[in-house]
Amino acid sequence: MELRIFLEPQQGATYDDQLTIARLAEGLGFGAFFRSDHYLAMGVDGHPGPTDSWVTLAGIARETDTIRLGTLLTSATFRYPGPLAISVAQVDQMSGGRVEIGVGAGWYDAEHAAYAIPFPPAPERFDNLEDTLAILTGLWGTPDGETFSYAGSRHSVTDSPGLPKPFQQPHPPIIVGGKGAKRTPALAARFADEFNLPFVGLDESERQIARVRAACEEIDRDPDALVYSSAHTVCVGPDEAEVRRRADSIGRTPEDLRANAVAGTPQEVVDTIGQYAALGATRMYLQVLDIHDLEQIHLIASEVMPHV
Repeated sequence: MELRIFLEPQQGATYDDQLTIARLAEGLGFGAFFRSDHYLAMGVDGHPGPTDSWVTLAGIARETDTIRLGTLLTSATFRYPGPLAISVAQVDQMSGGRVEIGVGAGWYDAEHAAYAIPFPPAPERFDNLEDTLAILTGLWGTPDGETFSYAGSRHSVTDSPGLPKPFQQPHPPIIVGGKGAKRTPALAARFADEFNLPFVGLDESERQIARVRAACEEIDRDPDALVYSSAHTVCVGPDEAEVRRRADSIGRTPEDLRANAVAGTPQEVVDTIGQYAALGATRMYLQVLDIHDLEQIHLIASEVMPHV
């Protein structure tokens, strides 16, 4: 199981805060540094304010060397697909081919209202997501000297040169995730290199993975060609007192976290991660909410990572 560090910077994190954790994760051997793509805090004031995900990752790309970088998940409502393809390709070049992009339909209507971003009904958002995925892969996959055209229900492309190209070929890994029973598995089967289930328990994870595998089989794609991953809040301490202290610091209880996250002593966390591995997950994104508790990241690296 590959462990990745995952932040929610809209809750209150500067660029320097994120760079510190990315460099720490790189030095400790985590597989990747990922961040959310949100513009509005949830349940807190969010000071000093949000940071744009791809601007942030561009900076971190130039200040790290080996760790992979990406988003869970970039909202397709935030950016037109053509400019998004350009931005991601550029950051991939800047990183020397270390970028991955998770793309979702968007769900948080309040942040759209707060920052003048249209928020259409759910069916239109999924149409938008489908067009975005088709355009990203189409632009990146168009051979040099040829052009790409696409007629979608929300976005269309006419005679694009498909430039710039990303460093990774045919394109940076694409992550699709979520709990939708029909369109999400179908889009993952068509476009994704990885399918991610964020904050979903074991039973629902098993059902959704089965849907994605069935969707792959329907289009004659090998279901094992996808990476399957999970994302959960992490709260780990060397003993119960430290677990409780860390839970308190993020406004949760150890009981809630043990039931709905990856929490407890290192051995408990190893056991929980093992349950997701048994379902076929080979990556776990650990959502770190207390960004100033660097000792927790050290503990995960020393007492959890070697055993999963």
